[in-house]
Amino acid sequence: MGCVVDSAVIRVSAVVLRDSAGAVLTVRKRGTARFMFPGGKPEPGETALQTAIRECREELHLELDPSELQSRGVYRAVAANEDGFDVEAAVFVSTTVLDRDARTLNPAAEIAELRWQPLDGSAFPPDLAPLTECVLPELV
Repeated sequence: MGCVVDSAVIRVSAVVLRDSAGAVLTVRKRGTARFMFPGGKPEPGETALQTAIRECREELHLELDPSELQSRGVYRAVAANEDGFDVEAAVFVSTTVLDRDARTLNPAAEIAELRWQPLDGSAFPPDLAPLTECVLPELV
């Protein structure tokens, strides 16, 4: 009997960030069409929480305090940008409310675009990543 590795799964951390109106920040990476939560893959030895904090720093120039991130759980969906893979994400919700008009968020690293997604009951746009589509309805 041997070990089985689920090699078709990409493990990531994702962070839900809100503004004062309750809208949620989504990002689009360069060369892609889908919007998703900020986050990414862990570096060797990193915990899911450490990954979430580092990715927000690298992608948005945003410093998050670990005490301000609450685990929402682990979600799995079809990967948006890697054919044949699923993504399994440790999702964290930040208790910090961001001021989107203060220009405090600066897309960096591989981030091409920021977009705030309102949670006002209107239909979600068709260009959301599958994982984001799974999590957003639970945040309403």
